[in-house]
Amino acid sequence: MPKTTAIYLALAALIGSASGAQAAVSAQEAATLKTTLTPMGAERAGNKDGSIPAWSPTPTIAAASTKVGDIPTQVFGNEKVLLQINAQNMAQYADKLSEGTQALLKKYAQSLRLDVYPTHRTGLAPQFVYDNTAKNATQCQIKDGGKSMQGCYGGVPFPIPKEGVEVIWNHLLRVENEATDVASFKNVILTADGSRTIATENDQSNQYPYYYKDGSPEKWNGEYFLQRFSTIAPPFKSGESLVFRDSIDVKQSRQAWQYLVGQRRVRRAPTVAYDTPDFVASGANYFDEVLGFLGHVDRFDWKLIGKREMYVPYNDNALVTASVDEAYGAHHLNPDKLRWELHRVWEVEATVASGKRHAVPKRKFYIDEDSWMVLLVDGYDSEGKLWRTSQVTPFVLPQVPMLAMKPANIFNLQANTMSSTQSLNGAKYTLVPRHPDAHFTGDAVAAEGVR
Repeated sequence: MPKTTAIYLALAALIGSASGAQAAVSAQEAATLKTTLTPMGAERAGNKDGSIPAWSPTPTIAAASTKVGDIPTQVFGNEKVLLQINAQNMAQYADKLSEGTQALLKKYAQSLRLDVYPTHRTGLAPQFVYDNTAKNATQCQIKDGGKSMQGCYGGVPFPIPKEGVEVIWNHLLRVENEATDVASFKNVILTADGSRTIATENDQSNQYPYYYKDGSPEKWNGEYFLQRFSTIAPPFKSGESLVFRDSIDVKQSRQAWQYLVGQRRVRRAPTVAYDTPDFVASGANYFDEVLGFLGHVDRFDWKLIGKREMYVPYNDNALVTASVDEAYGAHHLNPDKLRWELHRVWEVEATVASGKRHAVPKRKFYIDEDSWMVLLVDGYDSEGKLWRTSQVTPFVLPQVPMLAMKPANIFNLQANTMSSTQSLNGAKYTLVPRHPDAHFTGDAVAAEGVR
């Protein structure tokens, strides 16, 4: 090696160490995104018995022509169930079921089953996302012990992950349209006695600056998710608003403002995060349980366990576009509507970090290899007993193309309740041009509230 090159590499390593950044993968390893790996980092090959097919860049997605908003009401609608898993036969498939899924099958043995359909790898993205992901592979780095990152933009940050925290960042910065609106989303609560209530109904705007097509790593300020919603029901909460802005910067990871009708003023809402009970869902879940995991990574140590094949909810257009009555049973989602498939997932174990606290001190996350979405979560109490389990129901938007996610369905196994956060049943989800940045500020909420 020439002396000048050696000096340069040593200096680069020293600078990276001083900044707390860890090196991205080599160009040689990144090249596998064009050979053995998909452009977003999944294995291109199928599994040994063919039950998981090989990835295709242009799969045939048999989608219904009818839509609710921009969501086709059905995909692969002519397919038949391959396998039904219930409390009686689940032991045969235990190696492919999460502990939480098994607990639910036992708890609701008379009403719950998994209808398993053929696997379709619809975790796709536009070409510009693939291009940016290739750049991220060699440029994106975690820093501050995984609490932040640098050099990333517009694609999967860590398509070839080496650490658990990188996989979770991939979920937080998963592929999204620049902006989406949701009219009349609901937070649905299933109670222990089998009744169903609507905690709130809301209108919502979502924006994803990390995926602005005219952006770049140099232009991006670190904010990756902007959200604003207004409550329209029940009447006593109508008019309340919440806006927040999520950033990779741990020092200002979430900025939030809330408008309260009774006070007719906007206040900062620093507790709208982590394990604060979610008041939008009547406290039935924690704020960071929304969308599988929502918020900053700093309260946990993240351990990458590895990859495994599991039965997970997938391609659930029929469920998310159904009516509320069709989508929900007494204690869980309607198994007639919920589609399960076999997919490879990353398993990441989160344990509360030293000096930190969280109501759920240990969690296991199961993240789809194709889309990097959290699909299943198991949460454990301080004694290590399974306490909570979540199911996320992704759906296909062939026109983008992409796999999108909503809602998260959070089961409290001790209280025998389920909280469905941001349910799309009876709602209208649309892909929209992005709003002005000022739309997602406390001032904008205040101006609307006093009108």
